[in-house]
Amino acid sequence: MGLLDLLFVVAAILVVLWLLGFVFNLGAIIWVLLVIAIIVIVVRLLSGRRV
Repeated sequence: MGLLDLLFVVAAILVVLWLLGFVFNLGAIIWVLLVIAIIVIVVRLLSGRRV
């Protein structure tokens, strides 16, 4: 398993745990989308693709 795979797994676990904290807070959807967008950008930058 490469470093990128390991980072993706750690990020996915953290996002899932973080989302569980927002189950009852519907106003947090914008923050969830923002964090997902940031994670996608970081992964694309680490993999060498253009954003």
